[in-house]
Amino acid sequence: MRHSNDKRGPSGRSGGGEILSRAAALLACLAITIEPAFAQGPNPLLPRNLSPWGMFLNADIVVKVVMVGLALASLATWTIWLAKTIELRLESRTARRRLRMLESGGLLAEAVRACGSKTDAVAQLILSTEREAELSDGIIDDGFKERVGLRLERVEAAMTRQISRGIGILATIGATAPFVGLSGTVWGIMNSFIGISESHTTNLAVVAPGIAEALLATALGLVAAIPAVVIYNHLARVISGYRALLGDASAQLLLMISRRQRGRASALPHAAE
Repeated sequence: MRHSNDKRGPSGRSGGGEILSRAAALLACLAITIEPAFAQGPNPLLPRNLSPWGMFLNADIVVKVVMVGLALASLATWTIWLAKTIELRLESRTARRRLRMLESGGLLAEAVRACGSKTDAVAQLILSTEREAELSDGIIDDGFKERVGLRLERVEAAMTRQISRGIGILATIGATAPFVGLSGTVWGIMNSFIGISESHTTNLAVVAPGIAEALLATALGLVAAIPAVVIYNHLARVISGYRALLGDASAQLLLMISRRQRGRASALPHAAE
């Protein structure tokens, strides 16, 4: 009995060592297999940075061009807003000051001297009226007022066109920016589907970053379009108010001419006597 037990002991120990050696070999094989996968790091299809700037850097070249164009359009919108706001404020202030001068009831010659060599809109109206008086050789007849009215209308239209330069770009940006952003989104989603077919996976972690990059173009299109529309409507209202000031100045000049014409007509009987 003792002899048989001695034989089983060594064989049991040798069997356990063989199992341990096989397990160690299996773990070594698994380590060799898994190590390259960890060495590769994150999936190269996934961008490492999902912030707006990171999505821009990982986007397709066409989507990048669309995003840059929309960013430049947004910059142009705010530049036009700042420039036109300053210009309209200065011109409106000058027009109100000269309108108060005309409403004070002075003579046309006094208004001309007050304008001097200024080039603002109301000054152009005053100088145009004086120019028509010179061409008429001082004859104040019924046609003189009509001729002055035509000149004033032309000057008003010219000054309004001059002050309105640039705001047409805002209308263009507001109308086209959403569609430009949408075109970038369509292109980005097409590339995302192509990446899905090439990677042979429908995992959301692979699909979502490409779609997010594509939707960023639409977001930039809205960011460029909405302020452009709001600023365009605001500037259009301000320009309408500015044109109303020019209309008031023209009316004051016509009233001044009417008073001058009436004064000469009332002086004619005295001259005949």
